[in-house]
Amino acid sequence: MSGALWTRDAVSLAALIAEGTATAVEVVEAHLDRIARIDSEIGALTTVFAEAARAEAAAADRRAPIGPLHGVPVTVEHDLEVAGRPTTRGVAALGRAVATADAPAVAALRRAGAIVIGRTNVADFATRWHTDNDASGPTVNPWYPTRSPGGSSGGDAAAVAAGLTPLGLGTDFGGSLRIPAAFCGVAALRTTPGRVAVAASLPGAAPAPTSQLFAAPGPVARSVRDLATAFEVLRDSADVREPGWIPVRDTADAAAPAVAVTLGDDLDPQVRAAVLRCADALERAGYPVAHRDPPLVREVAADYGRLVSTEIVAQRREVVRRFGSAGANVFLDAAIELFPPLDPAGYTTALGERRTRRAAWSRFLAEHPIVLGPVSTELPWPVGYDLGGTAQVATMYAAHRLTVATDYLALAAVAVPAGVSAEGLPIGVQLITAPFAELRALRAAVHLEAACPMPTPISPATEPVIQ
Repeated sequence: MSGALWTRDAVSLAALIAEGTATAVEVVEAHLDRIARIDSEIGALTTVFAEAARAEAAAADRRAPIGPLHGVPVTVEHDLEVAGRPTTRGVAALGRAVATADAPAVAALRRAGAIVIGRTNVADFATRWHTDNDASGPTVNPWYPTRSPGGSSGGDAAAVAAGLTPLGLGTDFGGSLRIPAAFCGVAALRTTPGRVAVAASLPGAAPAPTSQLFAAPGPVARSVRDLATAFEVLRDSADVREPGWIPVRDTADAAAPAVAVTLGDDLDPQVRAAVLRCADALERAGYPVAHRDPPLVREVAADYGRLVSTEIVAQRREVVRRFGSAGANVFLDAAIELFPPLDPAGYTTALGERRTRRAAWSRFLAEHPIVLGPVSTELPWPVGYDLGGTAQVATMYAAHRLTVATDYLALAAVAVPAGVSAEGLPIGVQLITAPFAELRALRAAVHLEAACPMPTPISPATEPVIQ
């Protein structure tokens, strides 16, 4: 066995444990030690379950493997429930909101043998594309400390990038998985809404309609094969609390499907070069590649903004104002100014128009089953950029339009690293595909991973990491 255990991906760790080359206790201890040594520099984890994880690892070593993640440590962001632990959503006032049961996705990981070693940081109320809150403070991008790790799941992405965990679990409602993955140089899978069961044990109002229609759990990892393994585990997350779970199986493509490459006219030159590099990799792998822009991306992204803004003002604005951080409130005020809330007739019309938008994309995906494009048209933002007012939030929103469009349309997507900029900033691209076609995107992502290898896990940088 060569290399420290914390440098290995989840699949490798499970194999080492299964063959007896390493024990689950050794694997967990290696990650707990890594967390103890460097997380104070990053702030990726808010809580570490050291003693519970050690006990679970010892128990795992006393029995035969029970699944593909047997003995492998994982982290869970604060938006998903872990039994017996608070689900704070980055808000100090929710510190006593102790879950009585695991979220279905967490339960699925445990059934596969995974060991939850801690909770990762999120933007409070999952409101920002940067990870900071008054409960736990900021998460630092391990590549470049003055640039954002993204949000809202920046804790998971930073933890995976720095070797604190091989696998993280979060949710993607407005790019909350893919943007942090792109900014931290790791991979993430946004599943199709309904593919992975979602349920809560804590009391409270039902999620808003857009949350029910757009949001989906998914894994963050350093390798595509880890995403694929986690996906196979998460897809079997049936839970009687979740009537919207859809047990669909993928159908195999008879040949490499056509890829539409979308660039637009406002990409950072280094992001553009990364997307084109990935297009070339797919073409070499036998995928038919053409430059085609999918329909109505700007319109769809604007619809997303208007619907979400309307629901926030109607249901959550005063709660965030009272319990959220100053940063969350500054960002929300700017976003609401950018997308003024709709009246009831406007909201109903906009929600109904979603069917028309989805039909246009369905026709496009029938001809081009994969869309390759940027996660963000810009390099990772400077810390604090999202607090600069409505104009800067508008710039961020435009940069993430393909990402939020994917959420609005309830599509599946994989974010994959595509290299590092001259400044030492990770660049990420995404492969978007039809609902319930996650494996199609994952198979294509393997070729991008091979073409654009990343040196993760990395140690936290006090200065930019220049390649």
